[in-house]
Formats: sequence, structure tokens, C-alpha cells
Amino acid sequence: MDRLQAMQTLVRVVELGSFSAAARELGSTQSAVSKQVAALEKALGAQLLARSTRALKLTEAGGRYVEQARRLVAEVAEAEGELREGEHRLQGWLRVAASVTFGRMKLMPLVRSFLAAHPGVKVDLRLDDGFIDLIEQGIDLAVRIGEQPDSSFVARRVGTTHRAVVACRGYFEARGVEAPREPADLAQHECLVYSELRTGPIWTFEAGPETGVAAGSLVSVRVGGRLRTNSGEAVREAVLSGMGLAYAPTWLFDRELASGEVELAMPRWLGRSLPIQLVSPPQRRQSGKVKAFGDHLSAGLGAG
Repeated sequence: MDRLQAMQTLVRVVELGSFSAAARELGSTQSAVSKQVAALEKALGAQLLARSTRALKLTEAGGRYVEQARRLVAEVAEAEGELREGEHRLQGWLRVAASVTFGRMKLMPLVRSFLAAHPGVKVDLRLDDGFIDLIEQGIDLAVRIGEQPDSSFVARRVGTTHRAVVACRGYFEARGVEAPREPADLAQHECLVYSELRTGPIWTFEAGPETGVAAGSLVSVRVGGRLRTNSGEAVREAVLSGMGLAYAPTWLFDRELASGEVELAMPRWLGRSLPIQLVSPPQRRQSGKVKAFGDHLSAGLGAG
């Protein structure tokens, strides 16, 4: 038995969630993949996977083993890639995670240009607005907005996102209401709540010049409205269709703000800036692909 190959197979079975999915990716058969994992378990003298007709689940020993195996497989792949292609050419898979809307609108153009610059690299892009366990899913790096609470991961700032209250052009006139002048006025408006925002319906602003409040002061207000969603795409569509005001990252409406189709509702009160960070597990931090992709994103997003 080729121990390294068996470890690689086990890792893909766990990451893909089934023997059949791993077999398809590896160009093998489900029976061969199952036998390979069984041989590894026999050699180790421990059960790694608890099998059932519905799902696979790691045993306690399997969880510990797979974490180490994943690290070793990644390091070997990186070393072999550099040996075959030379240290100046990157190759192999790069598994990237990001939120759906940011991934589609901001990340995809940069992924496209990165792949064009590095023909030996392949990107597995996972877009999900929910929590993704980077280690469990075998993610090399994730693009995340905001401060990262887990200090065990390596974080690199590659940009900044700014929030503001936005409305489509003509929204206030159509509804016969005045635009809000300060945060307290939002209580009189239909506000679109993005539920994935950590503060939920609490919107926090920083006072700018001519607000009557000391510049830089923070003011938080609770808003309400008839639409609450966990989708950035839905917030965008709701604003463009005139359903209400949104407290949104300005990049979500770059084109519309430039054309005037969307306007800043309270230009003197801006949301707090948040870092755009590239987060990777410690074992991936020396990867040439991770560093190169980080450099590419930093240049494209304008790290600040």
C-alpha cells in the first residue's frame, strides 16, 4: 500500500463527504477507494471512518489523523509542485472560500486575472454566506470581512470595505418623505435588514463634518422594516427596486453610485470601515499559491 496515496484518498473522501464523490474526482471506482481506506485503517490498527448507509463520519481517532494527514498532503503537494515546475511557477489546486455576493461581484474578476497570470494553478472557489470550517473543508484561504476572532489562523489585510445608507434615485420623492439627516431619522423609514451583519438591526455610524456632533463620534440606532434577509444579493435587488434603505458596503453598488442610480442617503454619516482579510490555516501560510493570491488581491482591492 502506498501510504501517502492512501492518506490523499482519505482526505478527499472526508472533504467531499462520500467514497463515490472521491472516486469520481480521483478517476477511480468507489470499491477501490473504499478498499484503499480500509487498508489504511488496517495498517494503523484504528477505525478512521464510521460508515452508514446515509453518511460518513470521522471517529475521534479519525479526526485527529485526518487533521495531520491533510497538513502532510498539502506540504507534499506544494513541494512536488515546486520541484516539477520550478519555484517561479505555481501549480495545483487553490481552495478559496468567500461570501456569495462579495465572491461574485468583487472576487471573481480577480480570480479570472489570477488564473490568466498563473496557467498552472486551478481554483476551487466555495461561495457561502454561512460559516465555513476552513480545516474541515480543506480550504487554503478564505476572504472575510471584519475582524477575525480566531487568533490561531493567519490573517492578512488586503483591503477595506466601507458601509453607508443607500437608496435608489427617486425613492424619497416617490414615497413623499424626506431623506434622513441623522441616524435617529431612520426610525421613520423602511430599512432593509441584512441578518448576516453581526449587529443585525443595530446600525452604527461615525459622525463626519457638519453633523453637529464631534467628528469621529459613534452613534448606534436600532432600525426596523418589513424585509430581513441573509442574502446580500436580495438586499441589492430590494434597494434597486425601491423597497427601502440599506446599510450596505458601497462596493455592492459601485456602478449605480457612479451613475447616480443609487445615492448615499446620509453622506455626512458613514458606517464604520471594516478590513477585508485573507485568512488561512497556519499550515498553509508558507504556500507559494496563498502568498501569490494574497498579493494579487491586495493589488486589486487596494489594501489600506
